[in-house]
Amino acid sequence: MTMPITVPAYGKEAAGRLASMADVTADDGALRRFLHGLPGVDAVGLQARAATLGTRSIKTTAKAYAIDLAISMIDLTTLEGADTPGKVRALCAKGVHPDPTDRTAPKVAAICVYPDMVATAKEALAGSGIHVASVATAFPAGRAALPVKLADTRDAVAAGADEIDMVIDRGAFLSGRYLSVFEEIKQVKEACVRPDGSAAHLKVIFETGELETYDNVRRVSWLAMLAGADFIKTSTGKVAVNATPPVTLLMLEAVRDFHTATGIQVGVKPAGGIRTTKDAIKYLVMVNETLGEPWLTADWFRFGASSLLNDLLMQRQKLGTGRYSGPDYVTVD
Repeated sequence: MTMPITVPAYGKEAAGRLASMADVTADDGALRRFLHGLPGVDAVGLQARAATLGTRSIKTTAKAYAIDLAISMIDLTTLEGADTPGKVRALCAKGVHPDPTDRTAPKVAAICVYPDMVATAKEALAGSGIHVASVATAFPAGRAALPVKLADTRDAVAAGADEIDMVIDRGAFLSGRYLSVFEEIKQVKEACVRPDGSAAHLKVIFETGELETYDNVRRVSWLAMLAGADFIKTSTGKVAVNATPPVTLLMLEAVRDFHTATGIQVGVKPAGGIRTTKDAIKYLVMVNETLGEPWLTADWFRFGASSLLNDLLMQRQKLGTGRYSGPDYVTVD
């Protein structure tokens, strides 16, 4: 059953202000006025809502469904300097058949790699239906000139990437250069377009652990969606503070209100620090309660994770057989 969508007052006000997106993004002053016109986040209330949703319990049959759903939403990721073609192929094999002893286990949504590994992943995943995602734009710091970031994106798309995970310039955002960040996202989105007119989907990474305040998370969520993000993503997984329930809930609420204001559906991807089945189920409950069933698919919600899959598989086996087995780690060559 689809959950009702409740729109807070600021969402209705935003709808009025979004009568013309062109007006909102006409210049740096207009964009600043819009973003700073969003009401401040009630930090205590946000944290309390996230904590309350995290205590919801589900029945065994619902847990089995949630585990398979979570597996199907994973962007199985390797983003290390020591990545090799062999390691990427092994990761792809695990993504296609997460549990070699049980072919009923669903495949993951995507394999996420660096641009130079896209062709390897694409070949390994041929015919599987699993997407290849690639980080780009000088991941993870995002410290490069725009032409370099655009070339990075185009190279990944040309190699076969179905999805691009870009990182924003946090320095520009924190300095208040909102239009610069907006224009960069727009240009990266344009770089995702292939010669035939189709396009790789664009996920925009905020690195929320570096954004200092909840208000900044709300502002950057709206900024990225106005610029055309297909997904908004919490983190690179490369800093001390990655995805957290309050930050993810805040982003889900921003997506809900943006959808109410514009009719445009945007996905959400928490990444980093989500390691257990219990964690994953908490996030799925937040999605269901905030956005409803339309977002409970891999098209609109993803987990950026590497170790999460192993715990989901162990819990899945426990439900099916009544016993645990050791984690089936990916072979690293």
